[in-house]
Amino acid sequence: MSEFAFLPEAILALVALECAALIYWRLKRGRGPAPLDIVANLAAGACLLLAVRAALLGDAAMLLVFLAASGLAHVFDLMRRWK
Repeated sequence: MSEFAFLPEAILALVALECAALIYWRLKRGRGPAPLDIVANLAAGACLLLAVRAALLGDAAMLLVFLAASGLAHVFDLMRRWK
């Protein structure tokens, strides 16, 4: 097990806080991206962080799963933004 495997988890906690803060801002102020847009965008990055963690732990199967999930989240985000 890599001694740095905790770093993606720590960053993921910050991403979760960012998501909550952005959604709270949207609900309180009525400005900013829609909650689903926020989640779609941050989900792609969160999956990449989980892929990094899987790589640090040497789990090739989970690495591929999280890379695929990140790609799907990214495509979903782009589809919501495309006009």
